[in-house]
Amino acid sequence: MKIPESLRALGHSAQGRAWLDTLPAIFDQAVERWSLRLGRPYTYAYASLAMPARLPDGTEAVLKLAFPHRESRQEAEALRHWDGEGALRLLAHDPDSDALLLERCTPGTPLSDAGGDEALAVLTGLLPRLWKPAGPPFTRLSEEAAWWAGYLEERWETARRPFPRSLLEAALNALDSLPGSQGQQVLVNQDLNAGNVLRAGREPWLVIDPKPLAGEREFGVAPIVRGGELGHSRAQVLMRLDRLCAELGLDRERARAWTLAQTLAWSFEGEAVLPAHVDVAQWLHEAR
Repeated sequence: MKIPESLRALGHSAQGRAWLDTLPAIFDQAVERWSLRLGRPYTYAYASLAMPARLPDGTEAVLKLAFPHRESRQEAEALRHWDGEGALRLLAHDPDSDALLLERCTPGTPLSDAGGDEALAVLTGLLPRLWKPAGPPFTRLSEEAAWWAGYLEERWETARRPFPRSLLEAALNALDSLPGSQGQQVLVNQDLNAGNVLRAGREPWLVIDPKPLAGEREFGVAPIVRGGELGHSRAQVLMRLDRLCAELGLDRERARAWTLAQTLAWSFEGEAVLPAHVDVAQWLHEAR
């Protein structure tokens, strides 16, 4: 098989190169295991090889071979837990290679194309369906928060202090105070943005590519509040926070603090930061 150009950036790291070296063998094993006929790879996938597939009985599917990543390592377990409720179905999973055979969403257009108001309404409707009680084997939000807290200041220094210390301290304070006082633990998705929800036939919209954790509901709105695809301004970010909390009955202060902390933790790329993430964190800090 030929490695798609969209995956070439993974070759910049030793781990990425090692995975790319094994990818042809993983691909061949998956095709043989499930007797697949395959189409061209999807070009939008940058951390996985994903392509339309057809099973011997004619079922349309998607084969996904994902680069091993901390945040997506329990994708198969999350899809099983949801069992098609608001999310695409897991048709098969090879735990040895982590190859996934997934329900295909047709026509598959992303919710981000629908416009901010409609997308927010759809996401607000999906969230309660996705918030199923959850425990092991899912990573706990408290564990992930401790990991973020453990690297935040070091990366801030490495990036040459790209934002005020007061913002860093706000994130660290949230990560210290929030985990031990959480409400009911449900399955939350760290990356539930409008680009990861596709138009489908079985349901109007289905969630793809979950990055699951077991944590409280207030954390679950974080990727939507900061979602630049829904509009990137102080007014739009705070509108999303207020609307989600009001319609879903959430504690606004906890949702605000979780979003600030995770957005800042996810803002680092090597020795640089994502300016849009810092913007969102600063707007939320000012809105306390």
